[in-house]
Amino acid sequence: MELSGKHITLGVTGGIAAYKAAELVRLLIKQEATVQVAMTDAATHFITPVTFQALSGNPVFTDQWDARVANNMAHIDLSRKADVLLVAPASADFLAKLANGLADDLLSTLALARDCPLLVAPAMNLQMWEKPATQRNIARLHDDSIAILGPASGDQACGENGLGRMIEAEEIVAEVIAHFQPKLLRGKKVLLTAGPTFEAIDPVRGITNLSSGKMGFAVARAAQEAGAQVTLVCGPVCQPTPRGVKRIDVTSALEMHAAVLQCAATQDVFIGVAAVADYRPKNAAEHKIKKDGSAIAPIELVLNPDILADVAALPTPPFCVGFAAESRNLEEYAQNKRAAKNIPLIVGNLIQHGFGGDDNTLILFDNDGRLALAPAPKLELARQLVARIAHLLENR
Repeated sequence: MELSGKHITLGVTGGIAAYKAAELVRLLIKQEATVQVAMTDAATHFITPVTFQALSGNPVFTDQWDARVANNMAHIDLSRKADVLLVAPASADFLAKLANGLADDLLSTLALARDCPLLVAPAMNLQMWEKPATQRNIARLHDDSIAILGPASGDQACGENGLGRMIEAEEIVAEVIAHFQPKLLRGKKVLLTAGPTFEAIDPVRGITNLSSGKMGFAVARAAQEAGAQVTLVCGPVCQPTPRGVKRIDVTSALEMHAAVLQCAATQDVFIGVAAVADYRPKNAAEHKIKKDGSAIAPIELVLNPDILADVAALPTPPFCVGFAAESRNLEEYAQNKRAAKNIPLIVGNLIQHGFGGDDNTLILFDNDGRLALAPAPKLELARQLVARIAHLLENR
């Protein structure tokens, strides 16, 4: 599991979103993290310490004078044992304490005395979030290198709808996992494509393929985890956008080509993961083609532009990475594709080993030869690919 061996101190403050912290603990434990919960007095009015003790398997701390700690310094001991301090939900009051260095209860004292990174997930009414005082506090926390997770926009317990609600437990866990990933692409701009394209025959029919977009979205997440500023251009897929990734939705190869070329020149890395249709109908019908019993009209096809080749041919191209999904002769076809497009790295895979699935098997081809990656979940392979890209960039 991705948090195995990690010790997380979870701070819970007062707010209706405290109920989500119970699910958060469950998911962190599922990732094999050790979780120690510390609650404010206000938090205990929304959810009990017994709930967190049952879920975490550890006693819960609410009092800075807790006699269970031999030296009576819970605020010191809970920090020193932690790899990260996570506060979720983080109320407006608690954020104000953090921004101004106040320490008048266990959790605020723990935050001030910590020697580990601090992540906070704000949760409050939209008016409270929008107030200048809260925004000043958030700006100061950013300056103090405290990671702000969210907030999200949506329905709130007060009956209003807007920015301020805590992001979901699954998203927080993903952010915690990302926190521990090496920042190999910090400061880099990465542009990628993912998914299939759909080339219209008429308003309801078209030429496409079985690409799910899972590999491309995994690479986007891995690049974002590695500290990159990521832009993802994707065809028609049903994949959730990784947090922090800018997503541009397109349908056809022509639309994907235009979206990529619009920003490729300013990128450090371009990764063409999408399964782009090689051909499109020359003339798509304006209305649905009806079956009338006559002979089937032929569909004239024309070649689509080669997105990867066009990016690689720019006067100052980004570091270009291609994908070659083949059904046979993988090494031959992948190496030929790399040479033809004049790119430094190509990722080969057999479609029968991962096309549309959750796992894959990849072989990386570059100037150093071939590097076979063992079968694994696509996110794990994506992280290995990002590490290889970072290594090649460093030695470019």
